[in-house]
Amino acid sequence: MKTPKSEMEDMELELLLEAIYQKCHYDFRGYSRASLKRRLTQARTRFGCESFSQLQHKALHEPEIMDRLLPYLTVQVSEMFRDPQYFRTLREEVIPHLKTYPSLKVWIAGCSAGEELYSMAILFREEGLESRTIFYATDINADALEQARAGVYDLSRIALFTDNHRLSGGKSSLSDYYTTGYGRAIFDPTLRKRTVFSDHSLASDAVFAETHLVSCRNVLIYFNRELQDRAIGLFGDSLVRKGFLGIGSKESLRFSAHSNSFSEFDRENRIYQKESNG
Repeated sequence: MKTPKSEMEDMELELLLEAIYQKCHYDFRGYSRASLKRRLTQARTRFGCESFSQLQHKALHEPEIMDRLLPYLTVQVSEMFRDPQYFRTLREEVIPHLKTYPSLKVWIAGCSAGEELYSMAILFREEGLESRTIFYATDINADALEQARAGVYDLSRIALFTDNHRLSGGKSSLSDYYTTGYGRAIFDPTLRKRTVFSDHSLASDAVFAETHLVSCRNVLIYFNRELQDRAIGLFGDSLVRKGFLGIGSKESLRFSAHSNSFSEFDRENRIYQKESNG
């Protein structure tokens, strides 16, 4: 049973989320409350606030606080070729289907700092599909999109990226795709020459392109059921019939309102195929 203090805190949290939406048009109201509360409690401490109400006041009256608050609300945790078997399955099972199209569009939804985008671009280059593919990399975090555009990562992360690439069935050395300097790895700018970077919210924006593959991994897990359904509906509307959707290893379409629109292409690696236009 919740205590009066806990109930008040929950009410203040709802008002804070509404204030962020009204002020900035970033809609976090459908995000998982447990995750949001944990991250906003960290922000509250960071900004010296004793309550979510105080944090709301600061965010509304001090513009720089709102800018510093948003990164707490968007989870930026990724790595190149994360879950290598997912990328191996794309390479060995999905790519043969995609090769039948004269041109392709791939949507990386929730692209974070670009690790998955560069993974996909490398995979498509190795499989001879890059030249006929347009990639859409979207996120609601402006700082993350800038990092994705830059394609610069700490050199300490490259060993993990390299292992993942090898396990994914990589046909070359990952080192072929970056140069190093000052403790950083700078990925080949040509890997993003066919990429459109865009601010896009799965909570409030509409579909903007017809696509053949949507990869949105470890994003839905932070949404409540209603927002998950909205996002999956967007993916379904975006995909051509028989197009592919890849989601995170802990996510599923099983209980989605749109589950009947997809078949399980690879259950273990959470890859689905659109089966209808409904």
